Order: sequence, then structure tokens, then C-alpha cells
Amino acid sequence: MKKENKPSVSKIFKMIKKKDVKFVKLQFTDILGTVKSVMISVDNFSESIEKGTWFDGSSIEGFARICESDMFLKPDISTFAILPWRPKEKAVGRVICDVYNTKSKPFKGDPRFILKKILKKAWDEFGFIYNTGPEIEFFLFKKKETEENGEFLPVPHDIGSYFDFSPLDLASNVRRDIIFALEKFGIKSETSHHEVAPGQHEIDIKYDEALNMADKSVTFKYTVKAISSAHGLYASFMPKPIFGINGSGMHVHQSLFDKKGKNVFFNKKDKYKLSDIAYSFIAGQLEHIKAMSAILNPIVNSYKRLVPGYEAPVYICWGQVNRSALIRIPRYSKGREKSTRAELRSPDPSCNPYLAFAVMLAAGLDGIERNLSPPEPVEEDVYNFNDEKLKSLGIDTLPESLDEAIKELKKDKVIRDAIGDHIYKFFLKAKKSEWKEYSTQVTKWELRRYLEYT
Repeated sequence: MKKENKPSVSKIFKMIKKKDVKFVKLQFTDILGTVKSVMISVDNFSESIEKGTWFDGSSIEGFARICESDMFLKPDISTFAILPWRPKEKAVGRVICDVYNTKSKPFKGDPRFILKKILKKAWDEFGFIYNTGPEIEFFLFKKKETEENGEFLPVPHDIGSYFDFSPLDLASNVRRDIIFALEKFGIKSETSHHEVAPGQHEIDIKYDEALNMADKSVTFKYTVKAISSAHGLYASFMPKPIFGINGSGMHVHQSLFDKKGKNVFFNKKDKYKLSDIAYSFIAGQLEHIKAMSAILNPIVNSYKRLVPGYEAPVYICWGQVNRSALIRIPRYSKGREKSTRAELRSPDPSCNPYLAFAVMLAAGLDGIERNLSPPEPVEEDVYNFNDEKLKSLGIDTLPESLDEAIKELKKDKVIRDAIGDHIYKFFLKAKKSEWKEYSTQVTKWELRRYLEYT
């Protein structure tokens, strides 16, 4: 793995004193990607760095049973930052932690550990650093409640559209404040803009090594929520909150670099400027994408986004100019060899980024290990293909529901092994329960369609 450039503990404590930090939030995520935290006094932070901080793992979904609940958090001090939306006086810091069990060994149910394990394999066996750059989309909604039960309605904050530069884009100041807050965490954004749907936005983070990027993605989501709330809005990363308009994706740009800092995806002699390694990586992801979908698109609502007509991928194919493809290869620009990459377009922002990046890398490495070759690229709009043409070209489709994705996950040993037995068993149980609960609901659509006519 890439050498970590951690700040010294003394430097952290100088910052803490200068910025009047009184408390530190020790953060981690559960298996489903929910951010959890334990707050400690800054007086106990030094001991936490040295020895860890104990917590009850049985209270965290998918972590430990009651009989084995004692676990502890070990801060990764490279992630220390001061929460920019809290008061400057008696400030609050945060640090992302790794989860350990009572034997002082990494907990196998910690999503951050799972990603570290796959990254270590890429480094130890291939000498590769895995870089990712997600395009994270989200909606901003007004806090308008229903009269019946006080639940929020998904009312878009504006009526702007893609790349709008007009009064219709009411959230330009919100995005600006989000970017300023992200900079306080050391997170650099490359672009920000209004997306296609009303109230929909995107902020792209500069690519980084996958572990750093997973940390940043988690930080990104709760930063967006905190700043939006300060503006009287609420942010949602739900993939498809409103019927009939585009949903929110999390397209992920990926590349592999070697120990000398060279992009091993690049080959100047190739039509697409892709190396054999890149082609095998793409082939591995295409082969495992059905099982990966359970991790990349982990909620019932995810599959309301993955339908034709809304710029979301449905068909398992790849290409360059084709934005209906699952994997797109951005065009090469001379002198920008390091930018050669493969964009996986199916993930959505409801996923746990640690697990998402882990399975994406595991699938790509499997393709490299087995020297797989992808099918021919498809540069036409696949949405216009009929069933006969799809069959003749061997183009398959993504799972149409969470239930289908779960069944594919059960069949794929590579993806199951990537997330590990502990996470696999809990994830499967949780998602089966989610699907069962959803499938027995009586929806407003059913009532409108059937109540009076049956």
C-alpha cells in the first residue's frame, strides 16, 4: 500500500491547543455505512491514540453479540480535523477510527478493515495502488412536512437543471459553503454544479488512494447534511427520491498506479489508450457486477434508479462515447496519461464506500489474475437495442431488484470472500429482512390502481 503520510501526535495536539478543542468525536461506520461516533474529552485523546477507547460493540448493527461485546476504537490520526460548523470556542474535533476486538486484532466486521485488506493484496501481490474518484450526487429538499404524520415531503429546493447558471439554481451558495467546509477537512473538490433534476446537485472530489477516498466520501456525506441543515434544507443521498426524474448516482473513476507512480492503465499504442491490465480489470468488473450490485446498490430504492431513460446504466457493457454503458472510458488528452481511467457508473450514494471500493477492486484484481478479456466495446445507445440485438451481442442486464442482487451475491465466491464471512452473513440477513419488509407493504400506487377497480 501507499506509504501513509501521517502528522505527528505533537502536531495534532498543538492544533488542538491553538484551536481550543475540548472534545473529540471518534468516528467509524457500521456494516451498512451509517456513521457512528463516541465523544471523549480532549484530555483522554492521548490515551485513546496510545491504547484505544473501549465501546460496546453489541449496540452497533452487525458488530458483536452480547457475549462478546467489548471492542475498542483506534484513532487514525491522519484523519483528525476540527468540525467547521461547530463554534470556534470550545471546538469539537473528529478522527476516523479502526475497530479492534478484545484480542487487539482488527475486527473482521469493520468495513474499513475490509478495504485495507484488499488494498494490501493489490500492493503485496501486484505492486498496485488503487485510486478512486467518485462523483457524488444528492438532492436538496425544503423542510416541508405532511399534515398527517410530520414526515418530510421530497420537495426540491429549486427548479434548476444541468449546469444551470441562473436564479433557478438557488443552491449555488449552499454548494459553495459545502466546498469551504470540505476544505477544512483537507478535502479538495474539483467541480460542483447543478445536476439534471430539480433540486439535484453534484460535487466531485479530487481522486485519491481508495482508503483516503472512502474516508473522504463518508465525511462528504455528513458535511453536506450539516451545511444543508444550516441553510434550512435537508440533503438526501437516496438514489431515487422522486418518481419520473433522474436519480442520484455515485459514478466512480478508477485507476491503478505502480510503485513508481505510473498509471498502469495507460498504453499509448491502444485505440482507447488502455493497457492489457486495464482491459483485464474491466473484464473482471463486468463478470462480477451482478453480485457487486448488492454492495454498490444496497437498498430497495437503488433499483428504482437503475431503469432505462434516466441516464443510469442498465446493461452490462463498456465503451467510450456511450453514456448508456456500465463502464465508460473517458477520452484521453495528450500529456494527461495519469488521467487514464475506467468509470463505473452503477454505484449510488447509499452504498458503504469502504465495502464498495473493496468489491470493485477485488473484481478488477480477479480479472487481472485470470487474464480476462472484456467483450467488444459498444458505442451505440444500448437503450435503443431490442431484445434480439442485445442477445446477439451477448449484453446482459444488471439485477432489477435488491432480491435479485442478493441472489447473485450468494453465487459469487470472489465478492463474498472480498467482504469476508462476518460481513457477508450479517449483510445477507439484513438485506433479506429489508426486501421482505418492502415486498409486503401496500403502497399508494397499489391503492390508486386497485382499490376501486377490484
